[in-house]
Amino acid sequence: MIRPPRRVKLICGMIGPDHDLMRRARKLMTRAFGETDLTSDVWPFDSTDYYEPEMGPDLKRWFVSFAELISQERLAEIKRLTIDLEARMAEDCLRPKDQRVVNLDPGFVGLSKMVLATTKDHAHRIYLQRGIYAEVTLKFVKGKWEPWPWTYPDYAGQAYHPFFLQVRQRLMEQLAAT
Repeated sequence: MIRPPRRVKLICGMIGPDHDLMRRARKLMTRAFGETDLTSDVWPFDSTDYYEPEMGPDLKRWFVSFAELISQERLAEIKRLTIDLEARMAEDCLRPKDQRVVNLDPGFVGLSKMVLATTKDHAHRIYLQRGIYAEVTLKFVKGKWEPWPWTYPDYAGQAYHPFFLQVRQRLMEQLAAT
């Protein structure tokens, strides 16, 4: 018997040089995806220098989750919307559209996994549609988040995991209420 998948918690990880720009991105995303219900601490993003040529040094990482549960099928559409928001913010800051001022990484937290959307293909990623791929970045095993060999170093570390536990707990509460 084919069963519909459970709804999940939409999250977005942001990387940028300025917390005010990330708060602005959050505001723009709430117009598209509804209100946020959980926010993480802001951490230094120092596990790689990949984004420094584009956004400069001293980058920060921040996560938000959105109140309304979503269908997993929406992930590709959401990633494309966040790409448009990145370009809009760059343009508003008088930067070329291909030079972001904030990087937006949408994904979702489900009961057994945390998935990120990406535009980059790789052996461990599944094509969704219209140039967007999905990657299972973390798995939930025996009460905690565990990385895969391909998990980005910052996600593989433990700093973000308490936030993802909060998001998962909120998801469980929301699913139980339906």
